Amino acid sequence: MAIEVGTKAPDFELKDNHGRTVKLSDFRGEKNVVLLFYPFAFTGVCTGELCALRDELPKFENDDTQLLAVSNDSIHTLRVFAEQEGLEYPLVSDFWPHGETSRAYGVFDEEKGCAVRGTFIIDKEGVVRWTVVNGLPDARDLNDYIKALDAL
Repeated sequence: MAIEVGTKAPDFELKDNHGRTVKLSDFRGEKNVVLLFYPFAFTGVCTGELCALRDELPKFENDDTQLLAVSNDSIHTLRVFAEQEGLEYPLVSDFWPHGETSRAYGVFDEEKGCAVRGTFIIDKEGVVRWTVVNGLPDARDLNDYIKALDAL
């Protein structure tokens, strides 16, 4: 079960597609965070969602907001995926220990071995202010993210 609105977001320390360390707590007091979990790079729905974010990036990555997209792929896979699709925001690897961060947020599918489509908007104090969780085949609506960010 996914963590709920009003809950302090679990901190994590993971590597992005360039091998840089990404810690949620580094954004505390500085930026709101759109934390987006997706199953796997190079799959149809995931590629569509991540490219839609790319096309609207100024709404999700600016002075007040940071987008972090997390999957259970390796950093090497994420690097190639980002290059192929022109994704300039951090793709973060929850590869090892496999799914640890996805589990902390309650969005890891044990049978499939990957995260489901969970999104968490976390305010500057580190509290979850909005969330949506969709099943593996169901794309999310970016307009919902924008409305939630505007409400902060």
